[in-house]
Amino acid sequence: MKHGKKYTDALKKFDSTQAYDVEKACQIVKDIHFAKFDETVELHVALKLGKSQTVRDTLVFPNQFTAEKKVLVFCPEERAKEALDAGAAYAGAAEYIDKVKGGWLDFDIAVATPDMMKDVGRLGMVLGRKGLMPNPKTGTVTNDIVSAINELKKGRTEFRADKTGIIHIAVGKVSMDAAKVAENVKVLLTELDRKKPADAKADFVRSVSVSSSMGPGVWVETKEEA
Repeated sequence: MKHGKKYTDALKKFDSTQAYDVEKACQIVKDIHFAKFDETVELHVALKLGKSQTVRDTLVFPNQFTAEKKVLVFCPEERAKEALDAGAAYAGAAEYIDKVKGGWLDFDIAVATPDMMKDVGRLGMVLGRKGLMPNPKTGTVTNDIVSAINELKKGRTEFRADKTGIIHIAVGKVSMDAAKVAENVKVLLTELDRKKPADAKADFVRSVSVSSSMGPGVWVETKEEA
């Protein structure tokens, strides 16, 4: 892939063959960014997973960097006020199921109570394609809708390994203090260590890199390298 002059110049400002500690890597990303907008800082973690292994969970970063998300709660009508009072943008049953069937997607996250999943599951063709289908593994199918909404509004984020075993996740903005971005990175890496499959090998984390959305990647030391 051919890159432009600004990208090439950014590569010259650090040793792209070296792995840095998290704080230094995040500072380099901040120092070399060249786009005129506030780029997202992205973390890329390559994992060594077996055929039947996967990693998927959610976390709340200590340092938030995204706008507050609009939450839709699929719940019985008698619980709609509870959801709205907790901060949901929309809450209800048949009305919102029909709206989504019609293609309405004016929300960022969907939550559902378990008793609604029979009907919500029929929206798979719409919600599934957009990654919006409620899922117990991510805490978005729950009877405790107040707690779920509170965490989601604080910025609870899902992370998951793709088919190649790589996790790609936003961890900050280049306008943020590098130390705060580094703290977010460390929280994610700690969660990955916690989610490590019991039969995973010692080199479970193959590589870690951090970059701005337009800039080159900076290698981050793994535990084996540190």
